Amino acid sequence: MFLQRVYVMLCGTSSIGKVESYRYNQILSGLLFMPMLSTSSASKKYFYSQKPPHFATRQALLSLAIASVFSTTALAAESNELTVQQTAAQEAAEQQDMPSTELDTIVVLAARDELVQAPGLSIINEEAIEKASLSNDISEIVRKMPGVNLSGSSTSGQRGNQRQIDLRGMGPNNTLILIDGRPVTSRNAVRPGRGSEQDTRGDSQWVPPSAIERIEVLRGPAAARYGSGSMGGVVNIITKAPTKKEFSVTGHYELPESDLEGENWRTNINMAGPLTDKLSFRTTLGYHDSEGDDPYINVEDAQVIDDRGEPVASVAAGREGVENIDARQLFEYAMDAMNTVGFEVNYSNQSNRWAGDSQFQTINDDLVNALAGQETNKMERYGAAFTHRGEYDNSSSNSYLEYTRTINERLNEGNVGRYEGEISQPEGEAEYNWTEATYDTLNAKSEWDIYFDRHTLTAGAEFRGERLDNPLVSTVEFDEGFDFGDTEADPAKRDPVTDAYLIGAYLEDNYQITPDWYVTPGVRLDYHDQAGSNWSPSLNTTWNFSPNWSVKAGASRAFKAPSLYQLDPNYIYYTRSNGCPSSVPTDQRGCYVLGNSDLEHETSWNKELTFTYKDDTGLNAGLTYYHNDYDNRIGAGVERVGVVGVIADGIAAERSVFQWENQGDAIIEGIEGFVKVPVTDTVSWSTNLTGNIRSERKDTGEPLSLIPKFTMNSNVSWDITPRWNTDFGVSYYGTIEAPEVAVTTGDALTTPKLDRDPYALANVSTRYNLTDDITIGAGVKNLFDKQIKREGTTTNAGARTFNEPGRYYIFDVSVNF
Repeated sequence: MFLQRVYVMLCGTSSIGKVESYRYNQILSGLLFMPMLSTSSASKKYFYSQKPPHFATRQALLSLAIASVFSTTALAAESNELTVQQTAAQEAAEQQDMPSTELDTIVVLAARDELVQAPGLSIINEEAIEKASLSNDISEIVRKMPGVNLSGSSTSGQRGNQRQIDLRGMGPNNTLILIDGRPVTSRNAVRPGRGSEQDTRGDSQWVPPSAIERIEVLRGPAAARYGSGSMGGVVNIITKAPTKKEFSVTGHYELPESDLEGENWRTNINMAGPLTDKLSFRTTLGYHDSEGDDPYINVEDAQVIDDRGEPVASVAAGREGVENIDARQLFEYAMDAMNTVGFEVNYSNQSNRWAGDSQFQTINDDLVNALAGQETNKMERYGAAFTHRGEYDNSSSNSYLEYTRTINERLNEGNVGRYEGEISQPEGEAEYNWTEATYDTLNAKSEWDIYFDRHTLTAGAEFRGERLDNPLVSTVEFDEGFDFGDTEADPAKRDPVTDAYLIGAYLEDNYQITPDWYVTPGVRLDYHDQAGSNWSPSLNTTWNFSPNWSVKAGASRAFKAPSLYQLDPNYIYYTRSNGCPSSVPTDQRGCYVLGNSDLEHETSWNKELTFTYKDDTGLNAGLTYYHNDYDNRIGAGVERVGVVGVIADGIAAERSVFQWENQGDAIIEGIEGFVKVPVTDTVSWSTNLTGNIRSERKDTGEPLSLIPKFTMNSNVSWDITPRWNTDFGVSYYGTIEAPEVAVTTGDALTTPKLDRDPYALANVSTRYNLTDDITIGAGVKNLFDKQIKREGTTTNAGARTFNEPGRYYIFDVSVNF
């Protein structure tokens, strides 16, 4: 075959066996993103005399990426040409024979495996995504992986329904989201509140589900190679390749049983395939619309608290709705047999459907009457990227350069005191005012793998630049006479623009000590222009000590750079009383919290130990223990850094000053387990569990995230006929313990300690292929209608800070043309 002839030319051998066939198939396909650190025992004997597996991600210094994108094609000037159609045809023909390959950070198995789970990594493939009937946000299926939960960005209970992906209890802000290996940090356009909470849906719904080929959920020490923001782990959304011909239209509809919950629907169009022998394209169009909950859905569950001496109910809002508009266009050009370049543009718009939520206030009837169900904030994201992939005799490369802009536009909100985070009502007949923050990023990465007889050396570099134009810095006015640090007292003189850049370089060597033992040392050095440098060493090893058993161990130092809001001394929060710690004397109340340009990186030493079992029957199981030592955690300060004299209303007074600060250490440890059993040829059963042994800040003893002590996900899949499949799944969530110390002030809470009791959610779905091109589906989410209600707006609700929707009926249709 043509690809075999190309492989013979490149490798200088005329003997192509099963493993060699797999190797050239992987080289000539698009799967160059996956770091390959070990192989399954079934394939070890073949690889021992071959070049060992290689590992690759997308990391780049700006200059290296530009050079790689536009200059590396000279390496293959004499090579035979490889057409897009031939590549796609070869992949399709040989996919069924591809041997299983187990990787330390990635697992590649047969195409029909709907969900592959391995120590430190879970892969959710296209079939599993289709069966899950996602509303739109991938967090709906990612939360069912081991080590994963959903939580708010702080333990304050504020914005409780804005839950995001939380890996191993490290918090959503320590989960790095990637799209095709490129960082997505649009949530950084949203300001953090006093307790670090953000009014954001996160970055997990910028790609329509039907456009996704697979999702890689990476936890543990191996994630450190991805740089800043990966202390908890990485979620990499891989979109479908443009070389596979496709023209499909999908539709999804969800109908709630409760009149207090909103319906939602989406439709997606995907087109892809070759345009010429060398040029291919992919077009993705998506629209999703969901209604918000009734603003008073939680009124019967509201907690009665003591508010300024009067018992009142703290009525919290339900889940808000959202409208998503997505468009992505990719072109890839195979310049020759070794070099492929690409150009992609994308546009997304997320607009909310307001359901009455505020930072920590109870439902405001006047605002609800005026704005319920309307758009009160929107995130607009667009960008462009250049990419290059190269495959040469003894090396390969992967590079990109990407620019992205995020516009965070929302109705003006209070940003001080008791009105913080509440939509500001206009006076009389005036219109509501909008504010706009603009967040720009320029990212570049380049990575090269060099293959030797028994090891693969990987070298990479990365550049991340970010710029924030934040008009909120000029809205807070100080009392007369305020003077502290680099903060500009005159609002008119404050610069709303802040920026920062980060440069990183790393080196790894995946070495095969014996046919069954791999060791991978690595080191990464990053420099941030404000927070300074950071070293991230790592060491991972895999030993297959029997044909079925293996043990893996790893340790690494991961980090996260401070955000632009945290670093900006002109980002100011002011509270007169409730946001002040109780230790502040009454005559010095009036507390300012300022950004801090002297912040250091957050760091975490992540360790894990894993045992796995896999046999020829398809039985696969594993157990992992992990331990993270979290240092230099950043939060809004609860210890004063100064007292300043001011003139307030013509009277001399004193005000207390706090800053964002590195607050100390925390420990996170737990276990993850999984088992997958082929019950029969047509029935499979899989279960995973996560045990949160400890999540504890050393200074307060409080947890880092409000997550269950124990989580279990179990699923049975039955192929009734070759065209008809049904799935039944149950997720069990254990007790979520309520905080006992206020994250905003550091004071002990006097409100009731309201733990979230254990609960379980069951889903059932079925899909049927009417023809080769038409598939229909139906199902029920939350089969037993177990509704979970939010019982308050802040710490008065303890851990009962979010809603789980009740029973929904789902309908799907997919048509391929």
